[in-house]
Amino acid sequence: MDSSLDVPNHITASEDEFWPLSDKPWFNVILKSTHMRPTYTLYVPTEEFGVSPSSSVDVVFTYLGKEWKTVVRREGCSSRTSIKWREFVTDNHLKEGDACVFELTERSDKLIKVRVQILRGDFPYELLNSVDGGTRDQPIIL
Repeated sequence: MDSSLDVPNHITASEDEFWPLSDKPWFNVILKSTHMRPTYTLYVPTEEFGVSPSSSVDVVFTYLGKEWKTVVRREGCSSRTSIKWREFVTDNHLKEGDACVFELTERSDKLIKVRVQILRGDFPYELLNSVDGGTRDQPIIL
């Protein structure tokens, strides 16, 4: 299985933060404590991303033009990342409630490349001054 998926060449680091998903395989995760301290574990769907049974494969996560290299090991019907996931979490200041969208961009027997979108779980700072409420009696309505 040595297939490469087309990725638009016009994507730059500044445009890389958010983009519409294509027909390529993708999955999303809303971060919970298990994705964070102390274990820093991310499970990757094996079928969609082509991780063979009883194998491990190098994976490169790309976000805002920066790359994090890790290894995904197959465990039953899912796969999990190595300790390098911790670097991705730390470098991008991820926390519980944030969401990540992982889109496959390239796949071969030895390497999987994935672009990541990060959707922060906080209320956007830019909107704080333009809303009333934020209490139980006066909720913020979007």
